[in-house]
Amino acid sequence: MKHLVIAEKPSVGRDIARVLKCTQKHNTYIEGNDYIVTWALGHLVTLADPEQYGEQYKNWDLNTLPMLPKQWKLVVIKQTGRQFQTIKDLISRKDVSDIIIATDAGREGELVARWILEKSGNKKPVQRLWVSSVTDKALKDGFSNLKPGKNYLPLYHAAVVRAKSDWLVGINASRALTCKYNAQLSCGRVQTPTLAMIAARENEIKQFVPKSFYGLQLVAGNITFTWKDTSSGSSQTFHKEKIEHIKSSISGIDSFQITTVEKKAKKSFSSGLYDLTTLQREANQRFGFSAKETLTIMQKLYETYKVLTYPRTDSRYLTQDIVPTLKERLKACAVGPYSKIAGRLSMQTIKAHPSFVNNQKVSDHHAIIPTEQYVPLSEMSNEERKIYDMVIRRFLAVLSPACEYEETLIHGSINQETFCAKGSIIRSLGWREVYDGTFHDDDTENENTIQQQTLPDIKEGANLSIKTIKITEGKTKPPAYFTEGTLIAAMENPTKYLQHKDKSIIKTLGETGGIGTVATRADIIEKLLHSFLMEKKGNEIHITSKGKQLLSLVPHDLKSPELTAMWEVRLQAIAQGKESDKGFMKEIENYTKNLIEEIKTADGTFRHDNMTRTKCPQCGKFLLEVNGKHGKLLVCQDRECGYRETISRHTNARCPVCHKKMDLVGKGDGQRFVCTCGHKEKLSAFEERKKREGKGASKKDVNNYLKKQAKQANEPINNAFAEAFSKLNLN
Repeated sequence: MKHLVIAEKPSVGRDIARVLKCTQKHNTYIEGNDYIVTWALGHLVTLADPEQYGEQYKNWDLNTLPMLPKQWKLVVIKQTGRQFQTIKDLISRKDVSDIIIATDAGREGELVARWILEKSGNKKPVQRLWVSSVTDKALKDGFSNLKPGKNYLPLYHAAVVRAKSDWLVGINASRALTCKYNAQLSCGRVQTPTLAMIAARENEIKQFVPKSFYGLQLVAGNITFTWKDTSSGSSQTFHKEKIEHIKSSISGIDSFQITTVEKKAKKSFSSGLYDLTTLQREANQRFGFSAKETLTIMQKLYETYKVLTYPRTDSRYLTQDIVPTLKERLKACAVGPYSKIAGRLSMQTIKAHPSFVNNQKVSDHHAIIPTEQYVPLSEMSNEERKIYDMVIRRFLAVLSPACEYEETLIHGSINQETFCAKGSIIRSLGWREVYDGTFHDDDTENENTIQQQTLPDIKEGANLSIKTIKITEGKTKPPAYFTEGTLIAAMENPTKYLQHKDKSIIKTLGETGGIGTVATRADIIEKLLHSFLMEKKGNEIHITSKGKQLLSLVPHDLKSPELTAMWEVRLQAIAQGKESDKGFMKEIENYTKNLIEEIKTADGTFRHDNMTRTKCPQCGKFLLEVNGKHGKLLVCQDRECGYRETISRHTNARCPVCHKKMDLVGKGDGQRFVCTCGHKEKLSAFEERKKREGKGASKKDVNNYLKKQAKQANEPINNAFAEAFSKLNLN
């Protein structure tokens, strides 16, 4: 008899098959003496669309709502129907004794496999493979310690309830809004609160009134001293008259006496290991990667290269059982620019410090760290290298000693006013050595801090000659517009945007990781962009007119993070077997009824303010002009028509005048590049120009570059040669 293994993706399936010594390759599965390995392609089975629950739902009609299926239906996704049939046939084989679920170890991974088994009518025993990485070693250990499938039934029930609840609320509310206001409007328990946060941030920015603040700087003995208010401890004041009075009172004094010189030995420690949200935020900040791009790259580093652990984690800690494997992981990543530090750390004793090892702070998966797999740096793309570099350097930094430095704080007094100067000298780089001097703190110095400087050796009681005294002035700044990185962070911690600062809700949001999950937040952002409820201007995210109008029409509950917080608490309880899934679903049905009734009876209007005079070639209605993620589009206002036409798209082509990225507009031979500075250039002229400019890159240049890459990239990741080479056009 044989065991049937179901993986989530073909790449993981092939890795499992190799480890299990399965050699008979077929298009949709691989067979061996003891195992058959097949795979899903993500979800193969999903909840049925409304139309399949009755003829009355084929047309969108407000009077047919709410839709509350009594018997839920699962359907096979058409595009991947052949793969589902393969798995169903394999399950039915008489020589298959049991099923081993090897999909991603998480709520959604459980749902992928269980829905396949349910739709296939499986009656055979089920076991579960639960691993955090897909290296050969991890897979071998995992198959040696398979868990009974029944242990994960509560997790499956939680996943099903989540899917059904989102179906009930999202589809019913979206249909109700679309029908009532004759516009393509969609909402949901995660996407709508996310949109509301963007709107709240824009309101903050618009309502913000800048205030001027003032300070005083004094230069004496080549040291810049900053005035400090002895009562408040602040180095700024909003009262200009106060600063002017202080300046005039000390302007005639020539010397400045040092009252105290304090020197303290201090230590700083590295930031914690990465979870997916922190990685997405920093990758967006440093490289402009979208949340989806970062997740896609991480998935490849996890599945294809197998050099990093499971990406969809919300933990920044490791469990105790991982600690004995850290040396092997250090040896595996001791290549290229990491060889020196990783090699040295692998020879030292590694202590399980509570700053990065804590079993209580790990739920399903530990923080993202390297695996024990060999690292093929030369095979990675530039984008993959950047993400890999971030994870490895953070891993090495966490395992490195503290940075030790001496901080000096000098206080001086003049006419009963206090002035301060601060400086520090690094005694031991510690973890900062990992970053080759390129590390920057996330929290930039704000205006209320005393600037760091190099200080000379000076004694208490010394008198210094005053060179200059000047008033400094600044203005308070509004909050910044969201970027994908900061929006992901706000979704993880949305307490600022709660209508009611209820302590229990705040605690709940903290425990559940905010709104959405690490696995779904990137898709939520993509959905909001795709439905034109928000748009990107450069790296900034702005709400559209459509998004603002939607928020004015959506019931209050759906706009607040409280709803998803309460749901997540209940879902976790179901996953832990502490609560009934049936009871929760009954509550969701009642909630949906109330929600639809509120939409039906509400007063409100929706107006398309982006309508053009161009008619749709399919239905004749006027088209709407929208800013999509990749450029401008014309879309039909009729939901059932669905016509779309691209009128311009963003490109990486640089303007020869101002060097900004240009948009490509027009069709066929009439295509041309347009820049915001006013430069215009036909596509044919642009291609001719790039050919002429590209002549500077010879075959020798290309070969030398490839050889350099093949030597495991001993230079740092952003070396000047790679940067210059990336700008060459070799076509």
